[in-house]
Amino acid sequence: MFSERLRALRKERKISQGALAAQLGISQQAVGKWETGRSTPDPGTLRKIADLFGVSADGLLGRDDAHSAPVWPGAEVLVPVLGTVKAGYDAYAFEEDYGSEPANVKNPRDYFYLIVRGDSMEPRISSGDLALVHSQPDVESGDLAVVLVDGEEGTLKKVLKKEGAVILQPFNPAYQTQVFIGGEIDRLTIVGKVVETKTKW
Repeated sequence: MFSERLRALRKERKISQGALAAQLGISQQAVGKWETGRSTPDPGTLRKIADLFGVSADGLLGRDDAHSAPVWPGAEVLVPVLGTVKAGYDAYAFEEDYGSEPANVKNPRDYFYLIVRGDSMEPRISSGDLALVHSQPDVESGDLAVVLVDGEEGTLKKVLKKEGAVILQPFNPAYQTQVFIGGEIDRLTIVGKVVETKTKW
């Protein structure tokens, strides 16, 4: 389990939570949540932790390295389900480790699943669906993406870009569109592009 592996590595290297947080550029509270299993780092931070301790990201997650080897088209590999994203405006993007799910991708290290919560993306995407996300810092206008608002709130929305503005658009007309203008755009962090969704029965 990630929380146990991180705590063991940190104590083995005699690094305090505060020192680790400083090296990663995050709060000590965030490290505490990781070690108690209340949250999981995003893929980029996970790679930083792995590099810092000289281990693989797969090792930190307790997954076999074979699951992260490049694959050929048509082959399936296991991709981690890192947490929950709510298809609304008021939930954390990464909360828990939900195991893994198969995906047909070439570079599994660059992908993860998030579980959709809420109905703001109905009728195309429903609560409980799995969103396959490619980790990347930016997306094209019109893409579906997972976005962090103010570093905390995770939302799955269609991203529209217009001159001096970024718009987060839900599919469900019952929900309002969010518009970020000028300096407000700095409040947004693109976690990745949604490349596929699937329904779990």
